[in-house]
Amino acid sequence: MRSFRLATILAIGAAIAACTPSSSGDAAVGDTGKSVELLNVSYDPTRELYEAINPKFKDSWKKATGQEVTINMSHGGSGKQARAIIDGLDADVATLALAYDLDEIAGQSDALSPGWQSRLPQNSAPYTSTIVFLVRKGNPKGIRDWDDLVRPGVAVITPNPKTSGGARWNFLAAWAYAARKYGGEKGAQEFVTRLFRNVPVLDSGARGATTTFSERGIGDVLLAWENEAFLAQKELGKDKFEIVVPSVSILAEPPVAVLDGNAKRHGTEKVAEAYLKFLYSPEAQDIIGANFYRPTGAAAKAKYASQFPQIDLVTIDGEFGGWQAAQKKFFADGGVFDRIFEQRR
Repeated sequence: MRSFRLATILAIGAAIAACTPSSSGDAAVGDTGKSVELLNVSYDPTRELYEAINPKFKDSWKKATGQEVTINMSHGGSGKQARAIIDGLDADVATLALAYDLDEIAGQSDALSPGWQSRLPQNSAPYTSTIVFLVRKGNPKGIRDWDDLVRPGVAVITPNPKTSGGARWNFLAAWAYAARKYGGEKGAQEFVTRLFRNVPVLDSGARGATTTFSERGIGDVLLAWENEAFLAQKELGKDKFEIVVPSVSILAEPPVAVLDGNAKRHGTEKVAEAYLKFLYSPEAQDIIGANFYRPTGAAAKAKYASQFPQIDLVTIDGEFGGWQAAQKKFFADGGVFDRIFEQRR
């Protein structure tokens, strides 16, 4: 897949563009001029989604205001992207994999104000997804559910939860399954430790993990965003891969936010707000469904309902007490993941 092969090049190119004067408020004309630039810093698998959405928004904005808008993109592991913004990557909007990463930006920089999640519908998540398994055609290892991932000889591909939002969703989905089946905390930790002993490599982001599995041929099963699994089938062929739906997974809610501190300095607040509100429009919601994300709008949700399997989905709030609690317990330095990773060696 072209996007899989060029993932690193695109991410680096966009980040370089973000640091050039053309993406700053000094060079952009701003909301009142004839042209304006936005930088959208996003997580790994959204390249194709925004390649489809951005031209539609540009046309809509031009028609409504007469103003040309250029949208630059940067993609990478969600945690790494959040850290880049905190360290000064001068973005106007962030469309990341999980709310914790945006909370970190709000807590550690002036790029984003607290209370960001209440500014748009559905807790600022215009689309959702979940975690499924991608296996090779014929499913040679007979993988049907989470228990099959801890069998000897099954190589599991997942990114690093320290840098990838998708990897954190993967980890928590596995934990939720094991906690239900094996008696809570102790059984879950033993299960997930066994799972990570079967992980031969940890890529920094979801798209890198997909490349490792689909193009480098490493591993028997990929823990994947649902949209990424569908895309791999579409681009690389149903004759090469199959999707396996586990009995339990997690409702992933990737949030979006105007980085209001940055946008105010750039003079891009109005266009940035309109850009994210456009994601909730019927036109964008249809694009979201067509790109294998689960829409939140009623019409698109009904149109694409048959595309998505019915899964028992736990939620981050219901199962783990929200992202702040989950991050502290599982993914902070010295947390559960660090202890599991040490035991896998």
